[in-house]
This record gives sequence, C-alpha cells and structure tokens, in this order.
Amino acid sequence: MTEFSLSQTVVSQDGEQLYSYEYAARMTETSTVLVERFAELGLIEPIGVMLHQRDITRIAKIQRLRRDLGLNLVGAAMVLDMAQEIAQLRAQIKAYQSLK
Repeated sequence: MTEFSLSQTVVSQDGEQLYSYEYAARMTETSTVLVERFAELGLIEPIGVMLHQRDITRIAKIQRLRRDLGLNLVGAAMVLDMAQEIAQLRAQIKAYQSLK
C-alpha cells in the first residue's frame, strides 16, 4: 500500500476534500503532465493546483474511454459530457411525466 503525504490533500473552505495533481496521477495511473494537460484543455476544473474527487473520477473515465475505444482526450470528454446531459434530460422527462 502506498502512503501519501499530507500535502497531497487539503480541505476547501466548503469542507470538501481536495487532492494534488500527484495524487490524481497516482490514482488514475497516469502522469502529472497528463493531469496538467486535462486542466489546460478544460477537461477538469482544478482549484489552483488541487482537484475535487469528481475531477479524479473524470480523469479515470476519460482514460478508460481512450483505452477501450481509442478516443482522443477531447473526444472522450465529449462522450462523458453527452452521457451526463442525456442523464439530466431523462431525469427531467421522468419528473415531467410524474406531474401528469
């Protein structure tokens, strides 16, 4: 089991746990350079040099789409964004149908 230094995680003003790029790279089996690239492309939304768990999850999902489907970074991010939008639309339809 790998031990992480305390500097790799902090708590935000909202009480949310934030993680360093190094921690994200380890958890997603990638590099800090690639995590930085995700941030540069706007595929994740860092707070300074720290990330929410949702960003780390998104990196892992994008990496899986790249590996399994051969998509590039932006293509994989688009797939995730469309899947999220479809889920939101389905929830809206379900809510609308329950009002009838």
